[in-house]
Amino acid sequence: MSPYPESSAVAPADGAAGDIAKTIRLSEHTVEIVSDSGEGAQKCGQLFAAVSAKMGNGVWTVEIIPAEIQPPPRTLTSGSGNRIRIGSGPVTNWGDESNLVAAFNEQVLLSRHRLGALAEDAIILIEDYWSHHDDEKIRGEWEAAMEELSHRSYRIIPVPMEEQCLTVVDETRRGKNMFVLGMLTWLYHRDVELVRDEIKDIFRKKSPEIAERNIQLLELGSRWAEEHLDFRFEVPATASEQAKVVMNGNQAIALGAVAAGMELCAMYPITPATSVSHNLGEVFESFGGIVHQAEDEIAAVGVAIGASYAGKVAFTVTSGPGLALKTESIGLAVMTEIPLVVVNVQRGGPSTGLPTKVEQSDLLAAIFGQPGDAPHVVLAPATIEECFHCMITARRLAEAFRCVVIVLTDANLATGVQPFPRPQLDPKWHAPPPSMDPVPEGMRPYEWDPELGLSRRFIPGQPGGEHTVTGLAHDEESHVA
Repeated sequence: MSPYPESSAVAPADGAAGDIAKTIRLSEHTVEIVSDSGEGAQKCGQLFAAVSAKMGNGVWTVEIIPAEIQPPPRTLTSGSGNRIRIGSGPVTNWGDESNLVAAFNEQVLLSRHRLGALAEDAIILIEDYWSHHDDEKIRGEWEAAMEELSHRSYRIIPVPMEEQCLTVVDETRRGKNMFVLGMLTWLYHRDVELVRDEIKDIFRKKSPEIAERNIQLLELGSRWAEEHLDFRFEVPATASEQAKVVMNGNQAIALGAVAAGMELCAMYPITPATSVSHNLGEVFESFGGIVHQAEDEIAAVGVAIGASYAGKVAFTVTSGPGLALKTESIGLAVMTEIPLVVVNVQRGGPSTGLPTKVEQSDLLAAIFGQPGDAPHVVLAPATIEECFHCMITARRLAEAFRCVVIVLTDANLATGVQPFPRPQLDPKWHAPPPSMDPVPEGMRPYEWDPELGLSRRFIPGQPGGEHTVTGLAHDEESHVA
């Protein structure tokens, strides 16, 4: 039996609803915020997840991303947003169905319904602006959607988001997300001061006035929920004595690269890997690093190989189609024994495939995708915490064995937000720079140490280290064999 109130009516706006709201205690709950692309639903979800994690809840999120970059609004394919699953204990995936949905229009809601993403008894907070829109066609679309949704046991609650937000801002397209965040803050007993701090942090680079308007919208949404809704949820947090950090997998990859002492990231933008470079772009220069956006995938791996050949610590980031384009260059790094880390944030395939969907589609390509024998290492982190530490391991393996290391994550890890214990930085994560001492007389560039099973890394300009680099098979004296 559903724990939710049975009535589908909205409580009157007289302040009574919040006073008698029934608090439903749950071990976990899944929330979705969905809107047209560009309306800020993803940011709303990220803030809600971050605050929940900082309060001690287990959290997992997944982004809802339209296949097109700028799809037409109010269509079944324009849905953009976030699903957030919170729990009293650790949460390791986004779950099967959402229990509560905040939707900015009925079309994006309908698309989630048809995908089977919503629980049978889901509570739906839906923008009601479209029900009385001036355009008769839009009103007809609303009525048709409500008719289709009525065949399920959803509790549908119209919310005057547009009307409410216009009391604070003139343009509601970028305001409804904070109003919805306010409703969720009240509904789930979130720490309001923590939410305010998160908003201030996000908008600090813009202006105090913009931050203040967003806080006003937050408070407006919270008041509306308190005055109109007759239910609340409590998902108790589990206290932790450990200091924790909250981030998604792409942030963890970026910060792991910094912690590992990597010096150059060369990449070409590709979903869902691109935000690795965004996160690095904010901090990498402070640690002596460079983010290089190449003109294409092949150039990106070439830049990384060149930097590594010159003695730097370099890596490249991509997804399935990019991994295919990098294949020949990865083989070159193997043949020339140049250290290289390749981060592959997997998505659905083949070809351009399903850029916004989760799939571990590149495993066989990562392991076997080379002509001939090309020994290399493949690492696959299973958690966001492992994404961080995996970069340290990948760097050390690549340099120790002068080999290619491929790190396989996926869209689930890339966009999922999760708390984990704050890493304790270790100087050992940074390998010393390659020796530029003169090469001992008679030592050959690909000569193996019989005890270590390793060969010395020669750096251009090193006295006595002159040798031929070639993608052809060669002997220990660099002669083409």
